[in-house]
Amino acid sequence: IQQHQEVHVVMGNEACDLDSAVSALALAYFLAQTTPAPRAAFVPVLNIPRAEFALRTETTFLLRERGIPDASLLFRDEVDLAGLHHAGLLSLTLVDHHVLPGADAALEEAVVEVLDHRPLERARGPPCQVTVEPVGSCATLVTERILQGPPGVLDRTTAALLHGTILLDCINLSPAAGKVTPRDVACVSLLEERFPELPARDAVFGALQAAKFDVTGLTTEQMLRKDLKVLSSDDAVVAISGVFEDLETFLLRPGLLQDLEAFCQARGYAGLVAMTVSFNERHEPTRKLAVYSPQEPLRSTLCRALEEAAALLLRPLPSPWPRVAAYAQGNAVATRKKVLPILRAAL
Repeated sequence: IQQHQEVHVVMGNEACDLDSAVSALALAYFLAQTTPAPRAAFVPVLNIPRAEFALRTETTFLLRERGIPDASLLFRDEVDLAGLHHAGLLSLTLVDHHVLPGADAALEEAVVEVLDHRPLERARGPPCQVTVEPVGSCATLVTERILQGPPGVLDRTTAALLHGTILLDCINLSPAAGKVTPRDVACVSLLEERFPELPARDAVFGALQAAKFDVTGLTTEQMLRKDLKVLSSDDAVVAISGVFEDLETFLLRPGLLQDLEAFCQARGYAGLVAMTVSFNERHEPTRKLAVYSPQEPLRSTLCRALEEAAALLLRPLPSPWPRVAAYAQGNAVATRKKVLPILRAAL
């Protein structure tokens, strides 16, 4: 800011899952390599505080595997985006999301490009360039972009990061999981064609899936923080956590109700929706939901919206806790991307 140097930040969403992190790293690298006489420095920012990074086990695993040290990464609490924007020095490219949370609303006018794979919630006019395509992984859109660029820019490390991310996001390209599209398959094949030394798909997916679902030793609070999205309305703030174990196991954690209460109270959340997922050996998902709120009217509002959503096919399950409603999800291919708009509309 003191040197009046422009900064072009490429940033994923605040869950900072593998797709968000790798999309930001790979696209920022590509832009830095290919932009002729750039005015700005291209900087990928991981959209969580550095202290949270250890909980993103699949991301720490893949970056470590590929020799990228944590010290070379930049996190949200290490860069003053508001200060840069205020000084007129910030351009922002959003990957793997296209609407900034309420706390970042002031940064909206700095957004120059969006690359996302979820349904468009709000239109953006020019000069903002918008690419929103219904593919399984945002890393697929980044891969396509890089492959359309000058030859020789894509290196082995970036290719391995993108390859692993698409495989994890699309559940090893398994049609049964309902996430993969022909474009995801095409990108994985093209990366393998260009870099035949990439490890086998099953090995890559198995290692990343094991890292992602390794919740041994995590407290309930850490499990809820590991993959967290937040929805805000004028009346309430609600957390939506992806939880990587079976719902029954999660609900039987000792002292769960006190943990949920403390988690929400500490962060000002009026309620929390936990979305659990587990997979069988054929990569078919089982999804379940728990809705917690100490406020009965809010809990009823959220439950009703979810129960009435035809896309989810919910079936009530017994819950051992008051203030926690539990459901099995009949439509196992409906991910959090489908659930967020339902909850947002309810709020």
